[in-house]
Amino acid sequence: MAAPRTARQKDVRRHLLIYAGLTPFVLIAVFPIYWMAITAFKQEPDLYRMDNIPFWFNLPPTLKNFNILFHQTNYGAWIVNTMNISAWVALITLLTAVPAGYALARLRLPGAENIGIAIFMTYLVPGIILFLPLSRVVATLGLQDSWWALVVTYPTFTVPFCTWLMMGFFKTVPMEMEEAARVDGCGQFGALIRVVLPVSLPGVLTSVIFAFTLSMQDVLYGLAFVSPGDQKPVPVGVPTELIRGDVYFWGSLMGAALLVGLPVAILYNFFLDRFIQGITGGVVK
Repeated sequence: MAAPRTARQKDVRRHLLIYAGLTPFVLIAVFPIYWMAITAFKQEPDLYRMDNIPFWFNLPPTLKNFNILFHQTNYGAWIVNTMNISAWVALITLLTAVPAGYALARLRLPGAENIGIAIFMTYLVPGIILFLPLSRVVATLGLQDSWWALVVTYPTFTVPFCTWLMMGFFKTVPMEMEEAARVDGCGQFGALIRVVLPVSLPGVLTSVIFAFTLSMQDVLYGLAFVSPGDQKPVPVGVPTELIRGDVYFWGSLMGAALLVGLPVAILYNFFLDRFIQGITGGVVK
């Protein structure tokens, strides 16, 4: 009896130490969300009185900040624009990066490895350097002051990285699987769709998440190419409309960030394992 009790005590002690070590990191991760949530529902006097306790409500919560957000700004249109931009960029990235990565990894093209490295190097070029040539492209296409300008410009960053990512993933898929599919009657395209892509699903999901995330967080190109209030995405509309000179609408700012950031964070948790597997290059063979 003593031995099982000792083992159980050691197991409990080990778990307590693990949770004690994780607690500071959990607090650091959760505190910004908590602060955004209470700030979004606080009345304005409650935000600026220095003698109040800042970590809780000293006055009754209010929905005034959300009323300002939805009735005095184009926040609803910003969300729709952001979702449209992110969806189109993810689709364009996937349709471009998957065949490009497959061709560089599996078709034994001359200089494919160097081409892959060169494509990835274009991702490392700072966006501010590409601003002038891309502005000419946007103006030539007549997309200035439209969110479609961002659909055209964002793939210049997402496609190189995702092509390099998919290239590495396709290399890890055993060639025997594809050859067996072709023996069974599949062509090159059929083997890609039925065999290679299902095995490379973590890489595909990672590419989609990367493209979606970049489209939701970029400010530079949105600020440069989109001026009308109803065409802006959330990262541009929120700071430009809710920061007016030296007046900061803190409650509305925190509410806007919370309404966009929290659902995306929850959605990412459902694909967290796949995302980590994609980033680390793992694949189920």
